[in-house]
Amino acid sequence: MTVTRRGAFGLALALAVAGTLPAAAQSVDRWEREVAAFEAADRASAPPRGEIVFVGSSTIRLWDLNASFPELKTINRGIISSEMSDAVRLVDRLVTPYAPRIVVVYAGDNDIMGIPSEQITIGFERFVRAVHARLPATRILYIGIKPSLLRWGQVDRMRLANVMIEQFCERDDRLGFVDVDHALLGWDEKPRPELYVEDGLHLSAAGYQILTALVRPYLTSTSSPIQNSEFRSQKQP
Repeated sequence: MTVTRRGAFGLALALAVAGTLPAAAQSVDRWEREVAAFEAADRASAPPRGEIVFVGSSTIRLWDLNASFPELKTINRGIISSEMSDAVRLVDRLVTPYAPRIVVVYAGDNDIMGIPSEQITIGFERFVRAVHARLPATRILYIGIKPSLLRWGQVDRMRLANVMIEQFCERDDRLGFVDVDHALLGWDEKPRPELYVEDGLHLSAAGYQILTALVRPYLTSTSSPIQNSEFRSQKQP
């Protein structure tokens, strides 16, 4: 399947009108222990408000944000094995309490194994609406679903989701999209093994170095109040 940009966003919008996201396979209760642990840590030592919150699946949770962005104040609220629908349902517990100026999202990698690309896009739209309903000035940065050795057979579906989400981001200056696809590929246009750990899915230290380099410009350019258009201007060509 060849991914084309024309009409991709329109397809997602049509699905949003025609139906709704299917019920998640796992309930919020699946993550209650993790979320409760975050909340207990917050009560013991309240994290700063108005900074940068990272949410999503294991790519976020396993990211050493303090080492990657020592000059920034970041809060890691990733949950291993979580999906986009989890990020949506847990917005009021994982995002809004911190009133962040930027939210960085990596979700959709786990979803791709069970739901259509269009549904992931709709899920991200819902996440954006949920955040902006409470925090209208917050910028949201979506990290595109990464290619991987383990899920290479799903790469076309991943790329379709990325295309649609990027198109959605282009409609709002408060949104940004980071394309990580080709940065993780080798000369053969397949994932570079050294950028992944043994499972062929999660990033190695070298992989995280690339991810950090791609994300940093969006975060450092907004360390002080600027025009929203500058946030989007960091997009890769």
